[in-house]
Amino acid sequence: MTRILPIDTPTLGDRSYLVHDGQVAFVVDPQRDIDRVLALAARERVRITHVFETHIHNDYITGGHALATATGATYHVNADDPVTFDRTAVGDGDLVPVSDTLRVRVLATPGHTYTHLSYVLETDGRAVAAFTGGSLLYGSVGRPDLLGPTNTDTLVRHQYASVQRLAMLPDEAAVHPTHGFGSFCSATQSDADASTIAREKRSNPAFTSDQESFVAELLAGLDAWPAYYAHMAPANLAGPTAPGLSTPDLADATQLRKRIADGEWVVDLRHRVAFAAGHLAGTLNVGLDGSFATYLGWLIPWGTPVTLLGETPEQVAEAQRELVRIGIDRPAAHATGSPHHWAEGSDLATYPRATFADLAQVRHHRSVVLLDTRRNLEHAESRIDGAVHIPLHELRDRVGEIPDGEVWVHCAAGYRASIAASLLASAGRRVVAVDDEFTKAAEVGLPILTGAVA
Repeated sequence: MTRILPIDTPTLGDRSYLVHDGQVAFVVDPQRDIDRVLALAARERVRITHVFETHIHNDYITGGHALATATGATYHVNADDPVTFDRTAVGDGDLVPVSDTLRVRVLATPGHTYTHLSYVLETDGRAVAAFTGGSLLYGSVGRPDLLGPTNTDTLVRHQYASVQRLAMLPDEAAVHPTHGFGSFCSATQSDADASTIAREKRSNPAFTSDQESFVAELLAGLDAWPAYYAHMAPANLAGPTAPGLSTPDLADATQLRKRIADGEWVVDLRHRVAFAAGHLAGTLNVGLDGSFATYLGWLIPWGTPVTLLGETPEQVAEAQRELVRIGIDRPAAHATGSPHHWAEGSDLATYPRATFADLAQVRHHRSVVLLDTRRNLEHAESRIDGAVHIPLHELRDRVGEIPDGEVWVHCAAGYRASIAASLLASAGRRVVAVDDEFTKAAEVGLPILTGAVA
């Protein structure tokens, strides 16, 4: 019996797959920390013989090359991808026999990239599943703009045509995408956890819209993507090795202060509530409770040394694993314990947290600067009148644009606001982090504007 086992990476919004027949297995789009894949194969008591890459990924470092090296598996990559390592080149129409019962047929499905492939699993002579990578997603498709604006129009039309090609598969065939679970590689997001070709035909705009309507709607919904994406494809073309996950060097209080003074990033992994209540001055808060690697990778000047501060060694190890997935291979140092230990006698820095109700009250009797750190599409949909809008990913370079005075920082739910507040506090600004749901702003009487920004 064929088993298809997903391997989720929720913090990046991606999914890999291990597929086996009880003895032999293949893997599609593995993440870089391949120990998870090897552990799953060991639990299932199967041998990995083939690894398939749907495309040269833009949002994470692949584990495909490292997994093939570790297992002796055949590594299948599009013949047209200019990789610098040995692989088994595949292309449209190829049929790969994995075992007596598992066969994989290659389909060219360009759109997310020019060389994107999908892999159709055939058992007993029928197509039972399609591993669609960044092509057909649940209720959406992979975004077509990651190769730059000169390619976007061509790629979005390729994406539409590729989805129509996938529609030729049997209605009952399962759809297994790599992206679409929160990844910025997805054009839109869906709450679905499983689907079939038939279900997508009924609900996915790529099937229910004509081409021009699909193109217009998809392009109108695209927003910024993380800056670290620029480094992913070059690394993946070079054949990334398995990451080193040994514990980084331990830093004491003196070393932490020096790293901060030298302009390095010392990142506090604790929850935003704990950070606001007391932290080592100059540290930045990117909590493990949210999209840690995405926002750290988006904001940091690439190559800047990173030191991780966690309450436990397990928190530091979790953060380190997250970072290797986006190519930040080795933290400069780490420290565990409490901020009192990290500060070693120095006073801790703090800043207030507040709600939108607090903001409404404060606005009645004094003027404060309100900073909206949400992305452009969020801001265009609805915003508080009078707020300064600087998306979080632009904040580091635009701090000088924020008016003088106390800055109240908000996002949609508090996570990004905490990152922004820590950046501003480290720059010497007086901040208040609004730790609240944006939907509450209208409920407490704050003036809300909607529609396109003038």
